Amino acid sequence: MSALPAAEPRRAIGLETRGMTKIFGSLVALEDCSIEVRPGTLHALLGENGAGKSTLVKCIMGFYQPTRGEVLINGAPAAIANPRDAHAHGIGMVYQHFTLVPSLTAAENLVISQAHPPAVIDWRKEKKALEAFLDRMPFKVPLDVPVSALSAGEKQKLEILKQLFLDQRFLILDEPTSVLTPGEADEVLGLLRGMTEAGELTILMISHKFREVTAYADDVTVLRRGRMVGSGKVSDLSVDAMSRMMIGDTKIRERAARQSFEAKPVVLELAGLFAEDEGGLPAVEGVNLKVHAGEIVGIAGVSGNGQSTLIEVLSGQREATDGRLFVDGEPYEPSRQHMAKFKVFGLPEEPLKNAAVPRMTVAENIAFRSFDQPPIASKWGFLSPRPMKKKARELIAAYRVKTPSTEEPIENLSGGNVQRAILARELSGEVEVLIVANPCFGLDFASVSEIRSQIMDQRNRGAAVLLVSEDLDEILELADRVAVMSGGRIDYVVPIAEAERNAIGKAMAGH
Repeated sequence: MSALPAAEPRRAIGLETRGMTKIFGSLVALEDCSIEVRPGTLHALLGENGAGKSTLVKCIMGFYQPTRGEVLINGAPAAIANPRDAHAHGIGMVYQHFTLVPSLTAAENLVISQAHPPAVIDWRKEKKALEAFLDRMPFKVPLDVPVSALSAGEKQKLEILKQLFLDQRFLILDEPTSVLTPGEADEVLGLLRGMTEAGELTILMISHKFREVTAYADDVTVLRRGRMVGSGKVSDLSVDAMSRMMIGDTKIRERAARQSFEAKPVVLELAGLFAEDEGGLPAVEGVNLKVHAGEIVGIAGVSGNGQSTLIEVLSGQREATDGRLFVDGEPYEPSRQHMAKFKVFGLPEEPLKNAAVPRMTVAENIAFRSFDQPPIASKWGFLSPRPMKKKARELIAAYRVKTPSTEEPIENLSGGNVQRAILARELSGEVEVLIVANPCFGLDFASVSEIRSQIMDQRNRGAAVLLVSEDLDEILELADRVAVMSGGRIDYVVPIAEAERNAIGKAMAGH
């Protein structure tokens, strides 16, 4: 067994990188990055997408060999050629996506995670040792239940327990709460913080949630464009200071104030909506929801509770098995004709996959809504490239899309610029209904601010906005009302003035 015997105390280890540099061809992904993670602390690693966070931890774990630089453990240089070397030094990583075998039990996952599991497993002996191990841990999971039957919170706990079982005393956590409810996130981070304070564990946590950083981290390091631009004790830094380190001199657009409306008619109505997922299983079950003019209704929920299926139904990518949709009181089908008639627009999640043709140009993708209308289409139905490119240039400038030209394949743009290009297309006319899903996932500060501002602008112009997001902070910032989706149902809807994070978290957990 790799688990520690009961009598031997766990000892946290310290880790340092000196001059860590990683170059891929002409791309300098990480340059001269030196950080120090003190033993027995929870250290937050902040930075926007592409800042170098993943490159840094992959160098620490041995997935990448640095071009220059070294890793020191407890002050001594450590040779880490591969992840097995990292594990031998007591360094483990909990990834953003689960690495467990769903069909196996928690006990089976723990036993097979060892470098050299026994050829013939004595389950009575193994389970006795596992129970003794769990008795020393701050949280537990049921050992005899298949992983597929565990909640997201229990799976995340098991991923962490797996590393502790393997005697990893320095844990790298990659966005560890992205699949957890607020209550589960606080429980897991609180218990891990207890282990660091007891000197049993050291944690380097990649996160984008300032609330969790300020609540649980001791120290913070900020990366920007591959370089370390700041570090210090969290208690000495404000959220604003950490934000400024992350974005540098990038200009952030100020959001328009929330405009108030008197009488707001219902514009979009979901009535008794049912739908199945790709496996034919119920995913959306009897959803009823109304969205008024000049209102943002935010649907919160942990990933996998039917939100993606709901968006597919609303965007015409999946047929509902029952229920009706109405816009302005009239029956609505999510077809191209009805979208144009009722002025329904949207930004689905992963727009490069769901709202664009990657190899077609930016101009062509922007023209998808208007290619069959004048002036792009002639009266004989022929496409006119000149007005199409002219319109694209106007929208690219208005929405600040960074692209070499209108003729660039849209797949070559950054994630934020793909989002801006699709939004430019969707918001280029009069909008009655706007349906957006996880609009800011993985984007930089400037793009997040721009896109959230565009959503608020449409709300202030009187559009009915349905916002589906797994980022609760985004919901709380933008929404006028919050609806929680759990198990394919919406049973909790509350005005934003009455919304409480804990209550929302309980509803997300199905309570």
